[in-house]
Amino acid sequence: MTVGVDAEPLNDEASERGWQVDPDDEWGVAVITTVGRQLKLRREAVGMRAGDFAAAVGYGEDMVYKIESGQRIPRPEYLDKADDILRAGGLLSAMKEDVQKVRYPRKVRALAELEAKAVEIGVYECNSVHGLLQTPQHARALIEAAQPPYSPDDVDRMVAARLARRSVFERTPAPSIHFVLEEASLRRRVGGTMVWQRQLEHLLELGQLNNVSLQVMPTDTDAHPGLDGKIELLKFSDGKAVGRSDGLFNGRPVSDAKQLRILELQYGTIRAQALPPRESLAFIQKLLGET
Repeated sequence: MTVGVDAEPLNDEASERGWQVDPDDEWGVAVITTVGRQLKLRREAVGMRAGDFAAAVGYGEDMVYKIESGQRIPRPEYLDKADDILRAGGLLSAMKEDVQKVRYPRKVRALAELEAKAVEIGVYECNSVHGLLQTPQHARALIEAAQPPYSPDDVDRMVAARLARRSVFERTPAPSIHFVLEEASLRRRVGGTMVWQRQLEHLLELGQLNNVSLQVMPTDTDAHPGLDGKIELLKFSDGKAVGRSDGLFNGRPVSDAKQLRILELQYGTIRAQALPPRESLAFIQKLLGET
């Protein structure tokens, strides 16, 4: 059976780097195995051979087999095309949300789910630009700097997961998001001058959003509670909250009211000591002008 769909350039092994299934992620393996099985059953139900389907969807036949056998994570657009070609009536497209989550490393998946529900997010980042604020090039440069180095596939997976978390800026209603970044992290030219410049420009763009507050902690300031490490606070619509600090409670996430008050006190002190948002954006603009 052939279908009158114009095939695009084939997506092969090289172009699909970073879409492998983590074999240690049991939930992810189960999801992708189920999705692959459903794709194969639907293709066979309409009497389409794998080669014909591959040509129609714009993938190599070998890649189609890998997706159907649960060895590869299908891209969202792959599921949309498959849904249309196989006349699935939206059933295949409906699997995109779970499939997208599988690509996140497990610990990132849990964090992304919390961020997606929070109505208020507060972060003090001491060593680098926070992940929610990073450009793709900046994120890649940071991840590639790890020792021992990650494999190219792992780098692609981690960059994609980090960028996917940025959807928090597109939520409706928008959450209130507060960042405090150290001056030193803004001066470090991660990825080279051009990548660094684009990162500063991106910070200026995000700092203009009505729901985002961006502050810079000057290097020449007095000691503050964040010197022990990163602090994160997330608050939810039901009044609950969760927080974490590198320097408190063994770095574990906490939700106890007494422990949260300590984190809120520390974070409030840090925000009060940092430059106000307007001065912070002017400071970043000044850094950008120094290049």
